[in-house]
Amino acid sequence: MKLARQGKISYLQPDWALDLPVFAGFTTRNGGVSRPPYNSLNLGFNTEDPRYNVDGNRSTMARAFDLQPHHLLTVQQVHGSDILVIDQPNPDLSHFLSVESDAVITNQTGIMIGILVADCFPVLLFDPENRVAAVVHAGWRGAAAGLLGKTVTAMRNAFGSRPERLLAAVGPGIGAHNYEVDRPVRDAFRQGAGDWERIAEEVALGKWRLDLRRSCLLQLASAGLSQARTVAAQECTCCHRELFFSYRRDDGKTGRQLGFLLMP
Repeated sequence: MKLARQGKISYLQPDWALDLPVFAGFTTRNGGVSRPPYNSLNLGFNTEDPRYNVDGNRSTMARAFDLQPHHLLTVQQVHGSDILVIDQPNPDLSHFLSVESDAVITNQTGIMIGILVADCFPVLLFDPENRVAAVVHAGWRGAAAGLLGKTVTAMRNAFGSRPERLLAAVGPGIGAHNYEVDRPVRDAFRQGAGDWERIAEEVALGKWRLDLRRSCLLQLASAGLSQARTVAAQECTCCHRELFFSYRRDDGKTGRQLGFLLMP
């Protein structure tokens, strides 16, 4: 991935998006109006940043891609495994803000679908044959529940997307070296997505370092995606204060960056 610019917005862009009629990427924290500790491009409403700042930042984000602000679509993320499918034109997207979901799939053009994160992993999926886009919020609960595989299945069922033809990008999130978890997390993976021994390293009694990036990549491969068509950012959100918000690093007092897809 490379750092790209669009208007005032800087974002990490997957290599596969360069030659396709699609905008895809992962925003940095820079280019907005929010004051510390939310400085500056905080795009998340679920913070104590004043609403007018977030509205201004989202407007800046939308207009950088020649959209009206209400065409930037995010949902109420709840660390679950529900998937929102949008297959019809929607003149008013504001009602989706209150929909509880952790993945969004659409075949509609002219809307930017996005997932808000600050250590969890944002994952983008794009079907260039059928023109279908999906964004997924992969925190540990979603990963343990196999949300990525469920999203790939939903794309196939709703739009005929073939997993082996999908393009994927795993955005920046917290690295395993900064992400220590306990037994409930281990138990959730063992009961759900599995692969615990391949994604976790025990560092003390009842404590493990969890590699969520690797979990995402393993789940995508298991769902039938080609490794050659999958890219992953290597940056750790916790380490790169100058680029990314991090919930764990900043004790929850932080903003949210966006993983986004737009089919113009």
